[in-house]
Amino acid sequence: MSRKLVDLSIYLENDVASDPPGLQPQISYFTHENTYEQIAPYFPGLQKHDLPDGEGWAVERVQLSTHNGTHLDAPYHFHSTMDAKTGEKKKSSTIDEVPLDWCFQPGVKLDFRHLPDGHVVSAAEVEAELRRIGHTLKPLEIVVVNTRAGSRYGSPDYVSAGCGMGYEATMYLLERGVRLTGTDGWSWDAPFVHTAKAYGETHDASLIWEGHKAGRDIGYCHIEKLHNLEALPPDGFFISCFPHKIRGASAGWTRAVAIFDDRLMS
Repeated sequence: MSRKLVDLSIYLENDVASDPPGLQPQISYFTHENTYEQIAPYFPGLQKHDLPDGEGWAVERVQLSTHNGTHLDAPYHFHSTMDAKTGEKKKSSTIDEVPLDWCFQPGVKLDFRHLPDGHVVSAAEVEAELRRIGHTLKPLEIVVVNTRAGSRYGSPDYVSAGCGMGYEATMYLLERGVRLTGTDGWSWDAPFVHTAKAYGETHDASLIWEGHKAGRDIGYCHIEKLHNLEALPPDGFFISCFPHKIRGASAGWTRAVAIFDDRLMS
């Protein structure tokens, strides 16, 4: 058996541009040298030199939102209801309610790195890319989108880089049974700075978050802030992206991984 794993996740870390200003994660590191004070109250009389090498434990305190780092968005993030187009409109699923079988499926990669920043991908462009790679979509496949944003991670322009998936492109996938998608951009949609310009010209609010809002019609999830998608072929791999189980939440962090396994592919 031959197995290869490709890490598709970014780090949670300080001082790297992964979110707009004010929304970044904040991590405080407590090392072996400065945690004696945390341990001592549990053991009256304990002196620092009593500990092996005078060292305590290492621990971190993390302040973040469910949308920091590589994370899986639940339908609840997009809108309060979902599945209106199926005739079964209902309350949107939170992250703890997302079916686990959505989160481990064969993967398909669409390469849109050539598209300009702010471009809104159409259904026709999705169809053309599928035709180029010779792939016919199957229900529950996980479709990930490689954009220019992936090459800009950690740079100040990361949150404004890359194309986004529009309503019709997203619906094209959902109508063919896809229920989980992903992007290496900050958002599944076109970056806000570009959408704001289009809205300023048209005052058409349907342009705002149009890809996300497809979840009103057919509930789905997507992964944001993927990494290393350029290392993937168009298909022939599985993606594992089980989210952290946060009750009633709109998203959960995930360690997304691509798995190439001869046994799984047979």
